[in-house]
Amino acid sequence: MKIISLNCNGLRSAASKGLFEWISSIKPDIICFQETKAKPEQCFPEKWEDLGYSIHHHTAEKPGYSSVAVYSKVKPKSVLVGLGNTFFDKEGRSLGLEFPNFFLWNVYFPSGTSGEERQAKKMEFLEIINRYSEKLISKYKNVILCGDVNIAHQEIDIHNPKGNKKNSGFLPEEREWLSNFLSLGWEDSFRKLHPQRQDYSWWSYRSNARSQNKGWRIDYFFLTKSLMKNILASEIHNEIVLSDHAPISIELKK
Repeated sequence: MKIISLNCNGLRSAASKGLFEWISSIKPDIICFQETKAKPEQCFPEKWEDLGYSIHHHTAEKPGYSSVAVYSKVKPKSVLVGLGNTFFDKEGRSLGLEFPNFFLWNVYFPSGTSGEERQAKKMEFLEIINRYSEKLISKYKNVILCGDVNIAHQEIDIHNPKGNKKNSGFLPEEREWLSNFLSLGWEDSFRKLHPQRQDYSWWSYRSNARSQNKGWRIDYFFLTKSLMKNILASEIHNEIVLSDHAPISIELKK
C-alpha cells in the first residue's frame, strides 16, 4: 500500500504543474493534501472519481486558506473531521480516516512565522495534538500521522541550523515538543529508515533556495511503533516540483 502526503500550496496550482499526471503514473492507494486552499467543489472531484478515489475534506471557513483533503481508493470505515477545537477547526487542519488495519490522520500544523501571537497559537495547537493523539492511539493502536508539521526536528533536517535556531519552525521549544511527542510511542519513518540522509521537503521561494537546496524537512509520516514492522519504504520525492514542498511517501505491507 502506497500513501502520499503533500502540502500542495493550493491544489489548483499543483494541478496546473502536473499533479494529476504524476498521480496517474505512480497510482497511490491514498493521497493526503495539506493547504488545498479551495472548497471541495474546486478540487476537481470528477477527476478524482474517474481515478477511483473516494473524496474527503476538512475545509477552512476563510476562502482560499489552509484546508486538508484525503483521496482514497480504499473506502474508510469512518471519518473524523476536525480536532474538537473551535478556533483551529475553523482553519480546516485535521482529517482522520479509519481503515481496517490502521487509522490515518492527515494534519496541517500552523506556522508561527507571522509573529508572537501566532507562535503562541502554534504552541497551543501542539498541546491539542498531544491530547488528541493519546485518544487515537488508545482506540486504534495502529495510527499513521502525516502532514506538514512546520517543525524541523534535528540539525540534519535543516540547511543552516545555527542561523535558524531563533526562527519559528526550529525553535528549541518546538524541537523539544517533537522529541517528546515521538517518545510517546511514535516513529519518524523517514529518519528511522534513513538515519544519515540529509534530504529536505520544503524550500523558501526566496533567494533561489530550492536550486541551492537550502531547505527544511518539515513534512513527516509518523507511525506508531506497532506499524513500523510493516513499513517497506519512506521517501521524499524532491525531484517532483508541484509546490514549495516535495511530496513524501510510505509503502506498507498490506
